[in-house]
Amino acid sequence: MGKKKDKKIKGAEKTQKKTEKNLDKKTKKELRVKGEEDIEAIISQIEEQDRKRQQIVEEKCGPPSPRCNMTLVAHPERDILIMFGGEYFNGAKTFLYNDLFYYNIKTNEWSQIKAPNTPAPRCSHQAVILHQSGGEMWIFGGEFSSPTQSQFYHYRDLWVFNLKDQTWQKINASGGPSSRSGHRMVACRKMLFVFGGFHDNVRDFKYFNDIYAFNVETLKWMKLDISGIPPSPRSGCVMASTQDGNHVIVYGGYSKEHVKKEVEKGQIHTDMFMLSVDGKSKQESNPVKWKWVAVKQSGCRPSPRCSSSMVVTGQNRALLFGGVFDEEEDEECVKGTFYNELYNLELEKGRWHHILLRKKKDDNEPKKRRRKLKASPEEATSGATSEDEEYELSDIDEDVKKMRVGDGNLEQMETDDSTLTVKDEKIPDVVSENKIITYDDGVFSVEVKCPNRNPESHDLEVNPSSSDVEAFMPSARMNPLLAVKHGQLFLYGGTCEDGDRQITFSDFYSIDINKLSEWEVIIQQDSAQMDWQESESSDDDSESEDGANGGKAAKDAEKVKNIEEQDDDDDDDSDETEDDDDDDASDDEEPAPPVEPLEGAGPYFDRTKIYWMKTAENVAKKEKIDANAKQMKKAATGMAKDFWKQQQQQNKPAD
Repeated sequence: MGKKKDKKIKGAEKTQKKTEKNLDKKTKKELRVKGEEDIEAIISQIEEQDRKRQQIVEEKCGPPSPRCNMTLVAHPERDILIMFGGEYFNGAKTFLYNDLFYYNIKTNEWSQIKAPNTPAPRCSHQAVILHQSGGEMWIFGGEFSSPTQSQFYHYRDLWVFNLKDQTWQKINASGGPSSRSGHRMVACRKMLFVFGGFHDNVRDFKYFNDIYAFNVETLKWMKLDISGIPPSPRSGCVMASTQDGNHVIVYGGYSKEHVKKEVEKGQIHTDMFMLSVDGKSKQESNPVKWKWVAVKQSGCRPSPRCSSSMVVTGQNRALLFGGVFDEEEDEECVKGTFYNELYNLELEKGRWHHILLRKKKDDNEPKKRRRKLKASPEEATSGATSEDEEYELSDIDEDVKKMRVGDGNLEQMETDDSTLTVKDEKIPDVVSENKIITYDDGVFSVEVKCPNRNPESHDLEVNPSSSDVEAFMPSARMNPLLAVKHGQLFLYGGTCEDGDRQITFSDFYSIDINKLSEWEVIIQQDSAQMDWQESESSDDDSESEDGANGGKAAKDAEKVKNIEEQDDDDDDDSDETEDDDDDDASDDEEPAPPVEPLEGAGPYFDRTKIYWMKTAENVAKKEKIDANAKQMKKAATGMAKDFWKQQQQQNKPAD
């Protein structure tokens, strides 16, 4: 029986290999038709060119070109941030990079380092900084894609860049993780921990929940003895290690699965797990026994999201920024809501605090009324009162100014002149409705969802004694780069979506994590760099769809055009014609909602959708045009966009 079973397994393996071989042949034929080389051949050519480089060159340059999914880490000894790799998609073509940039914090200057034996271009990899040997940057995994995104290649290589000598070295060690991207890697003790990620070869995908440890002293992958129930497979999570090296935290992430043929369903994870040294192994320098434990989170938890970024600030605390929540409207359409909230996490306790920045207090502003903070259950029962129950809002302001996110003051319960109470019974009530707010960064406007806050949420308001206007925040995005150096949090780039467009940010900010007063703009987003092109495939798809529907789309477009043109005629002839319907007349007389400063066309329509839908319906009713809901929405969008363009022209400064 055993031999027959073995034969069946071997037979299935042969069939699978044969199927994959045939698919590879088919793919190569399709590539030849497109005029695109095999992806492994492309990578080999790039590596060959890099090997020809004989010397190390460091030259000053401008900021990096637009890109995303690169890495940013802080130099352990110098006032420098280090950026490596990344990708850029302009709507029609994808570009991959293996550039290495230094950003000098003191001089505000960029330089590029070109060294021999550089790793191949990649994105969605991981980078970790170690202090040993004058500073080392370790790189693992990532992915490369062809310009048309018809081919993907996932790496499983491990590299180290010696910061002192500025030399690359590829580490050849067996027993490591399989090829992947979207994974996470952190340093813990004398080890590098790699968790999760995914592999996608166009035909199929797989998500991982395995964890590996690499010993940076022996330069070997370790075999860990792990117990407990691990997190489910995922990518795009956040990962951090505690200061004592006894715990590694994994939070959130994203995964998808096949629900039926050619239909996939995504899932955003909100759970948290802790990988802890098991038992007496804590005394070992590089323990092999670890245990997974689910963490019960508390405080003001972030709403469901993935692709957020986290950086450890010290004293077992970390800051989290951004992320996206994908809402599947149907099997093919996914709408993303992006975030620009800042959270503080106590790593060992799993306790979240939502940090709310406020504008600096005006010295001429009159003194605020005293606000009584929420009393503890014991105080409420006894009816006791004391000086500790009330604070001047200005006093809280001073307390927060003195509070350090990284020094552990939030754990203290005293309400003296240097700390701020954050226990549930001492948190001011912060209750708001679930609403949509538009945030501006000076160039783009992005829809941001504000989650509900319950009365016991840990919202830390910085400078709460100032006006109700919130301080400037970088716009909502996913996968921003975060790094901390000398008490400064640096945030660079990221991406978001505006309809079918992908916006790749190249902006750069910093904030003092000891004061948390306001963000400083280092590089303003430059809209001129947004070179978005519509792909030929999308045009072909739309044409083929029109043909398949027997010209229905063309007829629909004509109906929409009639509605839009009729609306324009109504505006031109408003003084010469009268409407017998009083309701319609009042609607026509109602002015269009004005465009807010720096508001994009998409966010403007989202904000004024009711007005423009009503206008389109009135025009269709008046002209007896039979249009369905989809056509009406298209007409309303077109009218709103035209109005937005007119406003932009009117508000454009004269030369």
